[in-house]
Amino acid sequence: MERTLWVLGLLALFVLCLWLMYRAWQKKARKQAASIGELPSVPPELGAQLLEPTTGLYTGTTLAPSWQNRIAVGDLGFRATAELTRFERGILLERDGASPLWIPSESITAVRTERGHAGKVMTADGVLVIRWKLPTGTEVDTGFRGDDKTVYPAWTGSATSTTTGDEKA
Repeated sequence: MERTLWVLGLLALFVLCLWLMYRAWQKKARKQAASIGELPSVPPELGAQLLEPTTGLYTGTTLAPSWQNRIAVGDLGFRATAELTRFERGILLERDGASPLWIPSESITAVRTERGHAGKVMTADGVLVIRWKLPTGTEVDTGFRGDDKTVYPAWTGSATSTTTGDEKA
């Protein structure tokens, strides 16, 4: 009987912890909603394709310059397998199980490689990070860990302005 009570108590504690984490995520999303605003929609005409699509893992979007402050609004904070393609008018990130993410060219401020992003830590230059400005003016970093990292130099050389290295704050 005593063992059963211990198991039930630990189970209740586990459920309480899950509920508190969910509530904290929801509170964070409410606080960030005003600064995130409406995301750019994918335009009907993307322009010519500048880089071949590359597959990998979308690691999330964080508030710049913090590489750990994941955005909780909508589905921006959830990891997903994805395909990244560069077009004349911007970058299209098509995520499995989530809405596509469109990053207009004029919003991109830097494309660089980092060791880690949004809680995902890799070897040196393991994550491609795109810094861009939302329509609200908030600067964010979108992370992508490519299956083939040999394509990173083409990506970092194709932005309006580029930087490389560990620039975490």
